[in-house]
Amino acid sequence: MNTTKKKGFVYTLKKNKVAYAYVAPFYILFAIFGLFPIVAGFGLSFFRWDGIGPMHFNGVTNYINLFKDSLFWKALSNTLLIGILAHIPILLGGLALAYILNSKLVEGENIFKTIYFMPMVTSSVAISIIFQNLFGNNYGIINWFLSLFGQKAINWLGGDGSLIKVAVIVMFAWKWVGWNMVIYLAGMQGISGDIYEAAKIDGASDTRVMFSIVIPLLKPIIVFTIVQSSIGMFNLFTEPFILTNSSWTGGVNNGGLTLMMYLLNKAPQGGNSYGYASACAYVITIMIVIISVFVNKFSEEKDEGRRKYGK
Repeated sequence: MNTTKKKGFVYTLKKNKVAYAYVAPFYILFAIFGLFPIVAGFGLSFFRWDGIGPMHFNGVTNYINLFKDSLFWKALSNTLLIGILAHIPILLGGLALAYILNSKLVEGENIFKTIYFMPMVTSSVAISIIFQNLFGNNYGIINWFLSLFGQKAINWLGGDGSLIKVAVIVMFAWKWVGWNMVIYLAGMQGISGDIYEAAKIDGASDTRVMFSIVIPLLKPIIVFTIVQSSIGMFNLFTEPFILTNSSWTGGVNNGGLTLMMYLLNKAPQGGNSYGYASACAYVITIMIVIISVFVNKFSEEKDEGRRKYGK
């Protein structure tokens, strides 16, 4: 029986050798530049290595030291706070803009799609410099606007460092809301127009249509965008780095320190603790996986609850 299977595999391989030859480059390149770095990085997380000298095995010491470092927990709390608060305008703003464009309340849909999506493809460095001027202390546009109402200037990017996160949240949300809007709009346009017409005939308001028809039908797409922006949250680096004048510590009192800044400060930019940085990278990866599984599980449980109780 095993011989038959083996012959069958060899026969299939010979029969489809041309097809395998065409797809082989992808798998070869993936193994070299994708799979190998992943496996090697995980192995490196159990070693102490400065990038030049010999590697020294130290077990899970890198992970233990990581969780003992108060600066890591500061970076984690900053990252989660920025991401959670930013997701509110990202989700609601993206849905609202997509619904407005889909309902034909405004003309020039393609123009608005381009404008809203542009932050996603614009250089993060250029955007960060613009926001640095917006939130500047002495000559910032926001402080100038506040002065028109007799308000004192706010040191957004300095002071005790607590307001740095406000600037990062605004910039992060502004960047991702256009991405979500384009994806939501594509999903809304895939919904049959008969559903919208039937709802209007039944007297449903735009708000009712949005929450009872559009959002439930877009749930898989919404879950996808949450996972995508969550990955973007953990990769947040350029924006807070530029806003804090290229500070690897996140500015005053580590107010703008994110996990990616913390990681890169260990290696290769700020230091040479490559094993420690690899351990940090895999902890971040596990966090992303946990969030992705939780979001998908939560969505599935909500659907099961509705089916169970007929809602």
